Formats: sequence, structure tokens, C-alpha cells
Amino acid sequence: MTSLASVTLEVADPMAAERFRTAAFGVGPRVLFRLSQAPTTGFRGFSLSITVAQPADVDGFVRSALDAGATPLQPAEKSLWGYGAVVQAPDGTIWKIATSSKKNTGPASREIGALVLLLGVEDVKASKRFYVEQGLTVAKSLGGKYVEFAAGESGPVQLALYKRRGLAKILGVPEDGTGSHRIVLGGTGEPFTDPDGFVWEAAPVTSAAA
Repeated sequence: MTSLASVTLEVADPMAAERFRTAAFGVGPRVLFRLSQAPTTGFRGFSLSITVAQPADVDGFVRSALDAGATPLQPAEKSLWGYGAVVQAPDGTIWKIATSSKKNTGPASREIGALVLLLGVEDVKASKRFYVEQGLTVAKSLGGKYVEFAAGESGPVQLALYKRRGLAKILGVPEDGTGSHRIVLGGTGEPFTDPDGFVWEAAPVTSAAA
């Protein structure tokens, strides 16, 4: 059985990426960086999603991300499911900040409810079967459009699957992309590569709390 313990982003400047992460989101050692010059263009097939308690928290994280150099992709706004925004970090990583609440219930905070890795895959049902075989438990499944794995078993970083085209639409970017995903998933089980080319390695050992 495996679980998702960390995410390593492959970037051109790891120190700059780490400064952005700290200033914008402060998600700690769940998101790591390492140097890579692997060719990549367009949509890399994934997004990191931060869930928070209320709209004021979304606005606060968006402000800090923009102040740290992020580019807005989707403005903060209400939707059928809640309230959220999408930004792109200087290293190219797309971050979604969202809440299921449409009203504020108190002062804004920097507390993160969950960090979720959203993978865009070609065949959601096939990828779902693959990950179940690796030991993950499905918490929610919407046919061939979306799968969410149980939080307790996917570790400090939750894992969810979207149809690639659907995820790109949510993020506000074209679905086309070539080259490296520029991401490595740190798992607690044996290394493997999933059907869409996302690589899992042994999770690095960190002394800091997640």
C-alpha cells in the first residue's frame, strides 16, 4: 500500500521557488523543490489546491501569492460549489485556492484545511483502477470525470483525479502541453509511474512538521 506524503516540483531555480512557497502559502515540507531543466511547454497536467475555511482566507492567500510574484489565472469569485481563485507561481506551477463556504464566519486566517494534488489524466476510470491497485481508497467518484481518494490514506497531501480537459478548464488554461510534467510524487510504497507518466518515488524524510 502507498500513500502520497509529499510533492517535489522540478524548477529552474529551487531557492526562488522555495521563497515563493513560504511567502505565498507556507505549506512546509509537503511541497519540495529540486533543480530541473527538462523541456516542458503549456499545461503540465496538474495543479496544487489549497482548501480553506472561508472566502476571506482565499482572498488573503491570493494577495500573498500575487505579492510574491504569482500571475492571476482565475479571479476570486463565487461559484456553485463555493468560492475560489487560481494563480500561477513564477516557476510555472498552478495553484488553486478554494473554500466550499460562500460567506465569512470570522476574521481571515492563514490556516490550511487541506493540500490537494489534482492530476489531469486521460482516462479517469483507468487511473482510478490503477491507484486502487496501489492501495488507495476511493472517497468520491463521479464517473469518468473526477475521483477523490480518502484523505486519511493519501497522507499529508490528498490526491484527486480529473479528466485532463476538465482540469485545464477549471484552471483557466489551454489543455495542450508537451514535455516533462515537472513534478515527482513522494510515496510511502515502492516507486512506480502511473498511466499518464506521473512518477512516484520514495518520499524524502523530513524533520519538520507538515
